[in-house]
Amino acid sequence: MTIPGRTEHLVLPGVLTADEAAETVAGILAVQREDGAIPWFRGHHLDPWDHTEAAMALDAAGEHDAAARAYAWLARHQNADGSWYAAYDDGDAERVTDRGRESNFCAYIAVGVWHHYLATGDDAFVDRMWPAVHAATEFVLGLQQPGGQIGWKREDDGTPVGDALLTGSSSIHQALRCALAIAEQREEPQPDWELAVGALRHAIQRHPERFLDKSSYSMDWYYPILTSAVTGPEAKARIEADWDRFVVPGQGVRCIVPNPWVTGGESCELALALWVMGESDRALEILQSIQHLRAPGGLYWTGYVFDDDAVWPQEQTTWTAGSLLLAVAALGGDEATTAVFSGERLPLGLDPDCC
Repeated sequence: MTIPGRTEHLVLPGVLTADEAAETVAGILAVQREDGAIPWFRGHHLDPWDHTEAAMALDAAGEHDAAARAYAWLARHQNADGSWYAAYDDGDAERVTDRGRESNFCAYIAVGVWHHYLATGDDAFVDRMWPAVHAATEFVLGLQQPGGQIGWKREDDGTPVGDALLTGSSSIHQALRCALAIAEQREEPQPDWELAVGALRHAIQRHPERFLDKSSYSMDWYYPILTSAVTGPEAKARIEADWDRFVVPGQGVRCIVPNPWVTGGESCELALALWVMGESDRALEILQSIQHLRAPGGLYWTGYVFDDDAVWPQEQTTWTAGSLLLAVAALGGDEATTAVFSGERLPLGLDPDCC
């Protein structure tokens, strides 16, 4: 059972006390199934990306055994082509509810595995998970387009969907760098992956036309920064350009404009992106602004419709709580979390010879 003494490093003024952090971690653990699966909440579905996000939060809180069980679930239920399905009913691998195989969902295992290794130093864990990471990365790169961007998914019949999402491809950029870090740790060079991540970063930085236009979504605004695909003055200019469009003072971050709906997950991810840029003060303000989403028991409501003063939807998701814990861990200097999200110790890959 999680106790406050294990979560003292997750204390952040106006966001979490040690007791509150312990309560939030316990809330995630209560949702986790005995087989390691972490659905959104019990009775809802599991998707591989949010499952991994919640597992990373458990590692940030020192719950390494629970996190390892979550990664073991992924290894056991990986498809033969290296993928996972997009949704499993209540985390039951036998009850697939969406047989699409989304590229960013499948790539994210590399981020989680590298984070767990940095948190634990467990070489045997990396050895066990390497085949799953390798197969997932190869599946994802099978969807890379000539322009560097990554196609969204494969349909159940194997048909590739070449349209690329900026948020998804940005997440994959971080995942590929983590996969390369794992490969380096194992002394198994992957030159094709190095080329792929360079081409992907070039597309994100210089060719917005290669991605579907989802500019009304806040994730497309901050995700290239959160994943270190866009850095420095360009990151600063990107954030300032749309700050007033997406940030609702005292409430959080809109999921999509013009809807009067702020969401905890997007708010926490923006806070992480601000931390990546070196703007910890603004990151703290964002996290403080969403404390109205904290629910009894320590989990967080997914979102709030501020025009109607209404919590919506009526759900408390493990990934919302997980994103908050990871943002707090980064601001608090947790070594594994800062290493994964700062990008400073991750391989860059190779810049492509293109323009």
